[in-house]
Amino acid sequence: MKKQFLSVTLIAALTLGTAGTSTALATPHSSPVLSAPSTDKQVIKRIDADKIYNNIEYLSQTPRVAGTDSEYKAVQYIKKQFKSYGYKADIEEFNFLSYTDPNLVELSVAGIDGEIQANHLTYSVNGDLSGEVVYAGLGTKEELEETDVSGKIALIQRGSLTFAEKVLNAAEKGAVGVILFNNADGELNGTLGEDNDKYIPSVTITKKDGEALQEKLNAGVKLTASLKIEGAYSGEKTSYNVVATKKATKNNKAKKSDIIYITGHHDSVAGAPGANDDASGTSVTLELARVLKNLPTDTEIRFVTFGAEENGLLGSQHYVDNLPDDDIKRTIANFNLDMVGSRDAGDLVILTNDGEMNLVTELAQASSTRLNGEPTPYGQGGRSDHVSFAEAGIPAALFIHSPSEPWYHTPDDTIDKISKEKLQDVAEIVGTAVYDQAKIEAKKPDPNHKKGKKVKVPHLFDEKEFR
Repeated sequence: MKKQFLSVTLIAALTLGTAGTSTALATPHSSPVLSAPSTDKQVIKRIDADKIYNNIEYLSQTPRVAGTDSEYKAVQYIKKQFKSYGYKADIEEFNFLSYTDPNLVELSVAGIDGEIQANHLTYSVNGDLSGEVVYAGLGTKEELEETDVSGKIALIQRGSLTFAEKVLNAAEKGAVGVILFNNADGELNGTLGEDNDKYIPSVTITKKDGEALQEKLNAGVKLTASLKIEGAYSGEKTSYNVVATKKATKNNKAKKSDIIYITGHHDSVAGAPGANDDASGTSVTLELARVLKNLPTDTEIRFVTFGAEENGLLGSQHYVDNLPDDDIKRTIANFNLDMVGSRDAGDLVILTNDGEMNLVTELAQASSTRLNGEPTPYGQGGRSDHVSFAEAGIPAALFIHSPSEPWYHTPDDTIDKISKEKLQDVAEIVGTAVYDQAKIEAKKPDPNHKKGKKVKVPHLFDEKEFR
């Protein structure tokens, strides 16, 4: 996104980082409900979770960072899959300012045995510095008002704010560096979202190491750290969107000119194979393209996988910015799939940029009610490619499981943690929702259908920052 930072503000009584929700969500299923109408069954019987899984397995062999050879290899695979289903697939190139990882990241703390393993944040700046370490909580403006970080290194815990907000808040109060520690087990990988000359050198460490430092500080021990980052720099790179289009069936008596989008992003963050984020959404998009290819529709359906989502929704923003005005007017819905297959994540929710119902949520809730007996809950959330469509005035929503899995943006986001049952459930809900609107002589969704609850959805999206 280009215009502003977005936050995920959702409604109900849960906090970030919890393991579940107190709200009953739709339960994934592995077979269609017997009462599903015949048009739903036409879609459901064609969906093959094994095909989705196999595509995820191929795509998640390595990280697919935007602008790299690995991304280009994934793009060629996606194009090949679309073509095998009978589509003419187009690759759209765009350039963006990219960050090159540092070749040296070091952190040592006097009084702590050995060097602490530290990782960089994408867009973190180079530096060679030493200073007293002070604990600054979550790095909020309020906490930093009460903590003297001037000329010091701020120790900040993950959560609540984006990484960039934490770093900028500390820099504004005079900190010379930031150490961010995880709120879950394992390494912490993340991004500051974009270049900013106000950033200060920043690294991430594990929850265990961070809590050990915090414990010493709480005990009154004065700690001095040395932090070094070398070799980081920015430059222009090329990423790609892949587009396949199903035209309206030739015997379209209604002569509708509507367009519906089904989308996901094929890139991943550095160091993460991205099986769930977002090879899962990309692979469900591919499967729905296969399933819907030969079903009669009076609506144009476009299947798009975007690049550089992890860099700030750049692929979807480029795509939507370059759509003709007539295409934007014709587009009635964007179903965006991001992180839809993890066995370790929570239940399916639907998030809109403004937290309000729209055509996408109405269609999806009607579908999940038919299939699962209850509508999938909805809430407010940005930070994925549906935002680019929403900002153009197009009804759009994100489909995601929440709370997200602990492997989010880590090397452990691998194929062995993918649930075929969840993939099947999401594909059925989105596939039947799209076909219900796109089929020949489809009626508008019933405005009186049972609507799900609006819920607060805890997840780990808070550190993904976009413009």
